[in-house]
Amino acid sequence: MKLVIVESPTKAKTIQKFLGKSYSVQSSFGHVRDLPVSKLGVDVDHDFAPSYVVPTKAKKTVSELKALAKKADTIYFATDEDREGEAISWHLANILKVEPKDVERVAFHEITEHAIKEAFSHPRHLDENLVDAQQARRILDRLVGYKLSPLLWRKITKGLSAGRVQSVAVRLIVDREREITAFKPDEYWTIEAQLSGDAVNFGAKLWSINDKKLEKLDIKTKEDADKILGDLKGAEFKVADIEEKDVKRSPGAPYRTSTLQQDANRKLNMSAKASMMFAQRLYEIGFITYMRTDSENLSEKFIGEADEFIKKEYGSEYATGGRTYATKNKGAQEAHEAVRATDPTRTPDSVKNELEPDQLRLYDLIWRRSVGSQMADAVLESTRIDIEAINQEINKSKNQNNNYIFRATGSVVKFPGFLALTKEEPAEGLLPKVKVGEKLNADSVEGKQHFTEPPPRFSDASLVKIMEENGIGRPSTYAPTIATIVDRNYVERIEGRRLKPTELAFLVNDLLVEHFPEIVDFAFTAKKEAEFDEIAEGKIGWVPVIREFWEPFAANLAKKEIEIKREDIIQETTTEVCDKCSKPMSVKFGRFGKFLACTGYPECKNTKPMGGEKQIEIPEESKKCPTCGADTVIKRGRFGPFIACSKYPECKTIINIEKKVGVKCPKCGEGDLVERKSKRGKPFYSCNKYPKCEFALWSKPTGEKCPKCQSLLVHAKKGVIGCSSKECDYTLETPENSSV
Repeated sequence: MKLVIVESPTKAKTIQKFLGKSYSVQSSFGHVRDLPVSKLGVDVDHDFAPSYVVPTKAKKTVSELKALAKKADTIYFATDEDREGEAISWHLANILKVEPKDVERVAFHEITEHAIKEAFSHPRHLDENLVDAQQARRILDRLVGYKLSPLLWRKITKGLSAGRVQSVAVRLIVDREREITAFKPDEYWTIEAQLSGDAVNFGAKLWSINDKKLEKLDIKTKEDADKILGDLKGAEFKVADIEEKDVKRSPGAPYRTSTLQQDANRKLNMSAKASMMFAQRLYEIGFITYMRTDSENLSEKFIGEADEFIKKEYGSEYATGGRTYATKNKGAQEAHEAVRATDPTRTPDSVKNELEPDQLRLYDLIWRRSVGSQMADAVLESTRIDIEAINQEINKSKNQNNNYIFRATGSVVKFPGFLALTKEEPAEGLLPKVKVGEKLNADSVEGKQHFTEPPPRFSDASLVKIMEENGIGRPSTYAPTIATIVDRNYVERIEGRRLKPTELAFLVNDLLVEHFPEIVDFAFTAKKEAEFDEIAEGKIGWVPVIREFWEPFAANLAKKEIEIKREDIIQETTTEVCDKCSKPMSVKFGRFGKFLACTGYPECKNTKPMGGEKQIEIPEESKKCPTCGADTVIKRGRFGPFIACSKYPECKTIINIEKKVGVKCPKCGEGDLVERKSKRGKPFYSCNKYPKCEFALWSKPTGEKCPKCQSLLVHAKKGVIGCSSKECDYTLETPENSSV
């Protein structure tokens, strides 16, 4: 019997189909050995020797694998083809007492019959350099986490954590939030005309004045705009110039981990964690190649198969004979292919009954990108029309010669190329046919007020992009890093997508920046990642890398333990008194931010939100616990305030606090619309009589009714109010975005 060990039961099941009955494919269910949870597990005095243990949850699996190993003629280690997979195989070999020289290591990039059989015909030895690189990362992260986190507990509050990559990610988000807070908007105006002629109608914007191109902030005030509008009143508009040219547009490179996470977030509204979870499943059942990669390379086999598929489905003019892509990321270290479909002929439509909805959505994205990358360029006909506007009477009366040029741009697809598959549309629409010298009517010429906007908060997509650009982490760490900082209450999701730092994030980040600057330094973090790469390539040893970090870090840690005073971090004083026992209230800091607590604790356990926060009143019907009859109290958790039984932990009853929006349910007329959050954190608005009434909206209602159909009006998007009915097209711009 030949024993094959992989990490996942799904992966084991798929591979078993290809290998047949002479092989027994078993799952290790992930890691079988790790550093202990209860102690550091690293001997800093003896070359940072790790003390590995078998976690309780893995003991049964390890016993079963040992029993099978005794009966096996050959043991194959077929874990993932990356550093972590190599380390898992190394730990398994140690546990099963297989000598390194006897290890049969099987690595593959996709789980297809051809790839599996090819990999098993060419097994290799364990790559000790990859194991060392992974071990170095694990030990360094353990030293940071287990030494720095306890200091945060003592100096701020219990339950906090610091991490080599997570703390840098938090700093990025905190720094961005401070940019937003400090931002001062600048006013600017645009001049826009709606023009018409013989069977034509289109819009154009003022482009230049007296041959000088207008920059974004050139028209600063309403007075500036009104002066221009005065000059244009009664002006003659005619076509001054037309430029038409063909523009080629090339398909995007196939996905690597970071670009997949970015597109899944932007196009499918998936978090980085969710996209990796679904991609993992698609990989294990053989639909896509390995999803943790820095590479944009494609195998010759896939390029050839994709070329044949494109010729058959779209025609030879859509094929290229094969495109290759070079990885641009200088920190790339995974010797893999890009993330692609394993079989280009396995279209999303043909497999829709084999996949769950979210898996299918992600597969559709990956399939279109990988096959589309091999298709011909799209050819777009780009058109630019310049319209001259001259008011001869005003120029003559003011003895001036002002010349205003308005510009309209558009494009139309001449040959779709890869767009035939990806279904993307050009950003600009088609312009009508006009002739040079043709006169046009100005149906309207308006000045529109705008304000510059601060940089947006990070989404998963933009955070992954900047982390990759700065060399912070690697493909396998982006998703878990974001998930960690959200789970630990350093960051909260706003509107389901944007990442906003909590008060806790500011406090911890500022402490680390002041006292442990190297931990949150972008260049330092990138340098360590580069050193891990060098360890993986066998250029340097892992112990010197850890020692270089540890010695100054340990010295600084001992120094800061004495220097940092808890009272210096939370300095606010308060004149508040307890409304239950009249003793003074003091500022405390918990996992979910600052609050006021009675100094009479533990006799008096009264707490209150900080000044400026609205005091929440418990509704009359919720003042008594429905389970045990005791009084209820307001508690605060990571998702905000809630009502809880005062007898906790004996009674664990909790009651949610409804966030009413001040609008009655239009369906039942009895309930109130309240704000809730979906499983993905996206807000929606539904009747509080659910499940009796199932009325719900994704957009916040205004409380007004549509003048066309009497449905509720909602905030459709920034600056626009729309009708909640899908059948109604009523929209209304809010005053701050309306034309002047």
